[in-house]
Amino acid sequence: MRFAVSLLMFICVASLIGTVLQQNQAPSTYVDRFGPFWFALFDKFSIWHIYNSWWFLLIMGFLVVSTSICLLRNAPKMIRDARSFREYVRGGSLRAFHHRVELASPLAPQEASGRIEQWLRSHGYKWKRREDDEGVLLAAKKGGANRLGYIFAHAAIVVICVGGLLDSELLLRLQVWLGDKHPITQNMMIADVPESGRLPAGNPSFRANMLVPDGSISGNAIVSLENGVLVQPLPFSIKLNKFDVEYYSTGMPSSFKSDVEVIDHETGKTFNKVIEVNEPLRYKGITVYQSSFDDGGSKLELLGYPLHGSGEQTFDVEGVVGQAAKLPAAAGVSNVSVDLTGLRVINVENLDNGKEPQPKDVLQQVAAVTGSAAGAKNEHLRNVGPSVQYRVVDSNGQSYEFTNYMLPMQLDGSEVFLAGVRRSAAEPYRYMRIPADANHSVAEFMSLRAALNDPGMRAQAAERFAQANANDAAQRPLLQKAAEGALESFARGGFNEIVVKVPSAEREKVLGFAVPMIQLSLAELRDINRARNGLAPVDRSNPQAQQAAMRWTQTALLAFANLPDYPAPVFLSLKNFQQVQASVFQVARSPGKNIVYLGCIFLVLGVFSMFYIRDRRIWVWIRPQGQGSELLAAMTSQRRTLDFSREFERFKDAFKRLST
Repeated sequence: MRFAVSLLMFICVASLIGTVLQQNQAPSTYVDRFGPFWFALFDKFSIWHIYNSWWFLLIMGFLVVSTSICLLRNAPKMIRDARSFREYVRGGSLRAFHHRVELASPLAPQEASGRIEQWLRSHGYKWKRREDDEGVLLAAKKGGANRLGYIFAHAAIVVICVGGLLDSELLLRLQVWLGDKHPITQNMMIADVPESGRLPAGNPSFRANMLVPDGSISGNAIVSLENGVLVQPLPFSIKLNKFDVEYYSTGMPSSFKSDVEVIDHETGKTFNKVIEVNEPLRYKGITVYQSSFDDGGSKLELLGYPLHGSGEQTFDVEGVVGQAAKLPAAAGVSNVSVDLTGLRVINVENLDNGKEPQPKDVLQQVAAVTGSAAGAKNEHLRNVGPSVQYRVVDSNGQSYEFTNYMLPMQLDGSEVFLAGVRRSAAEPYRYMRIPADANHSVAEFMSLRAALNDPGMRAQAAERFAQANANDAAQRPLLQKAAEGALESFARGGFNEIVVKVPSAEREKVLGFAVPMIQLSLAELRDINRARNGLAPVDRSNPQAQQAAMRWTQTALLAFANLPDYPAPVFLSLKNFQQVQASVFQVARSPGKNIVYLGCIFLVLGVFSMFYIRDRRIWVWIRPQGQGSELLAAMTSQRRTLDFSREFERFKDAFKRLST
């Protein structure tokens, strides 16, 4: 029993960990939080899904077996003892009781027993009378339900653990271990999933997810198990008629709901239902919760810009979120593929002090609805507009993730576009700031990039720089050659290319000379490029205009310095989109829920019975003695507390009065 109690406490501690630590998140989330070493250690104990870990289920199973055996062995004896009056106690045994009273009474045995029976009745006792040649024995008891408290408490442990096991992955794993079910690890359509990857429609317990785009219908849910998934057919289909999202003034979602049509597969019956957070659909023993929302296959129109060479011809790319987009021949790229992974129409970011945003996943946005972000107030929060996420995969299978914002944002006094890149979801995005032009686009920057990679344009810019900054005619050719060489190296590899052959001690000095020269040459190159494209010269008519032009050039200079490290041959800008939203439902059949509720009722009854129902037993032995009688009474209880001692004193006083 002590070992079982220890295991029960262990389950309580494990449940506390599972409550505090958010479960079933991506491994990268835990690596970022705990580090690789602790992640590897904790992963051996599966604390990321602690309620379905093998050791947690094993302990629960052991408690069920152990406590059930204990209950089966002891419950019959407890029930018999609770029903028994123990009327065969002898007088000698009563004298061994600590709480006893013995006296002589002038009353006859029948009259004395009558008075005592009346007192027992008035105080809620049940009694049994036994007469023999020696006298009369009254065996009384009350509070026998106290023994039921132990039975209910132990039964509660069994029932709650059984309910927990039913709602765990145990039944699914048994189907995989003992049956012919195999989780699917490849990408495929649901219609193509073989029978080994499908669970039976009558599966008694499961917890799955279902994604339904606007206007679509689905009758299957996806169960995640180990490193794969299983398809769970439902007895009905859900058609998403409309998905509504409401937002706070900051742009965070305040609530979302799904207007669905439910179609019964057996009867063909249909009905409409609005599913919201905390207002699920319950039908045929299955509960459908509003979990979150996602993209349902939005149609995207992207404008592509080349990032290599002197070409500046743009190209259009069209695609659907969740699918691969084909780059046209005009892109000049044939060895990479582009997977469109996401569209975020609203991005609420804190841009205080020029902080660059980190796009949030859907669950973080949903936090506003569930309460954790609903009360957050920050004057620096604002919606920075739509963004697109895509993945570029090269011929070697190496991939990078990108996020580009559709609209420019004001950072550090400049209007810029943010182009983010990372290797995987485990890393934060690193951003390149691209200056916005007068039309709030990246077109002028991309055109200037092409000009920077054109030797002829670089030569013209270097010549104009030398003419404007040389002290005399003799210095002009040398300054022009230096500027042209610096621009060539900068275009090829950024600042690193300029100092790669320079000793470390001299690099700061070289950059102190080269950076201003490159910046001024870029300003000349910008003017030349604008004239070639038929645009008006850059406005430098007043100090404010001169300052704005200088900030634009500085931002462009830093962006060009980052371009060699930008791991994509093209830049894709979001031009237009047709959003298709999808509702994410959590679908559950939880037979264990009602069983756990029953176990909780048992536990309440057991605790109440054990602590608030006090068992009492009284024996009164009456024997004739002359004209009167001799009385011997004893009182006992399972818990001899101070209250019991006081109650015995009251019984003792009453017993003396009744015998006179």
